[in-house]
Amino acid sequence: MEEKEKITKYLNAIYQNTRTAIQSIEDIIDKSVDNDLVSELSKEQDEYSCLAKECENFAKAEKIEGLKDNNWIEKAKLWTSVNMGTMMDKSTRNIAEMVLIGTFMGIITCIKDKEDHKNTSEELDEIMDKLYEFERKNIDRLLPYLKNN
Repeated sequence: MEEKEKITKYLNAIYQNTRTAIQSIEDIIDKSVDNDLVSELSKEQDEYSCLAKECENFAKAEKIEGLKDNNWIEKAKLWTSVNMGTMMDKSTRNIAEMVLIGTFMGIITCIKDKEDHKNTSEELDEIMDKLYEFERKNIDRLLPYLKNN
């Protein structure tokens, strides 16, 4: 596989991870009545947006035109998952649990993608590391919401 193609695949993996988080928060944030949780999710969304922007800037600097958001099927699956998961239970605890599950999935994806793209790009490794660390910290910030009903 050509070097630029490897870099593009790695970049897309990171970008799609951030876009999944952004969309998930967009889909779930208006379901919450807990102002503190809404504030936390808004802050997380802003940071994910900054990381997505880093990917976009990297793509621009490297003249990569293949940066891809999630396809409509993935977006529909996310939307459906959020709406089904909150249809009967819009409690702070349930919403926090759903976001935590998504965050854990994001962390798992970070670990697998970094391993799958080992020795591809130090700069992309740095962005991936930022995403991973941010998601790890999100877990600590979200866990207390499991105590709220």
